Amino acid sequence: MSKPTVATFYIVRHGETDWNFKKLTQGQIDIPLNETGEKQAREVAKKFKNIKFDLAFSSDLLRAKRTAEIIALEHKLAIQTTKLLRERHFGTMEGKPSEVFFTHLTLLNELSHEERLKHTFNGTVENDEAFVSRILTFLRETAIANPGKTILVGTHSGAFHVLLIHLGVITYKKSDKIRFSNLGYIKLRSDGIDFFIDEIAGVNEVSNRQVQEF
Repeated sequence: MSKPTVATFYIVRHGETDWNFKKLTQGQIDIPLNETGEKQAREVAKKFKNIKFDLAFSSDLLRAKRTAEIIALEHKLAIQTTKLLRERHFGTMEGKPSEVFFTHLTLLNELSHEERLKHTFNGTVENDEAFVSRILTFLRETAIANPGKTILVGTHSGAFHVLLIHLGVITYKKSDKIRFSNLGYIKLRSDGIDFFIDEIAGVNEVSNRQVQEF
C-alpha cells in the first residue's frame, strides 16, 4: 500500500475581538478574543469534535492562538505558533477604523493583478506578494513534513483572501466584496506543491455600499 502524500489542513479564522466589533484595523496589534469570540471558538470546537487532528498550529497573535487552543483542547494537542501565520502588517493603519482601508478600493480597482500584488498603500502596509509568500511557506513546509496528517491552523481573515486569490479561487474584484466571518474556515489538501480546496465555510458577500461602510 502506498504511503499518503498529502496533508489536510483546516485553516480557521479567529473568534471575535472587541476591535472586530468596533471595526478597527487590528493587523499585528495583539488584541485578545472577547466573550463572544470565546463562545464562537467553543461552538466550532464542538463541530470539529470528531475530526482526528494530528497537529495544531497558529499565528502567535493572541486572538488566533486562543481560538486554536479552544478547538485543540478536545484533541489534547499543544499549539505550535509561528509568525508566518500572522495577519497582514497594516503599518500606520493599525488601530484606525477599517473603513480607512476600504476607501482605497477605487484606486486598487484601477491596478492590474501584478500591480496590486506589489502595492503597499501608504508605504507601510505589507503587500500581498509578501503576505501570501509567508502563508504558502508555512503550508508547503508543513505539508511536506506531515504527509497523511490532519492539521488545525489558526489564523486571520487576510490570510484567507490572499491565499484564495493566489490559488485562483477568487479574483481581486470578488475578494473586495466578500468577508470571512469569525470562525470561518477553509479545508484544503496539499502535498507541498499543489493545493486542493475541499470546503470553504463562513463567506459572506456584501454590497458596494457595505464595502464603503465597512
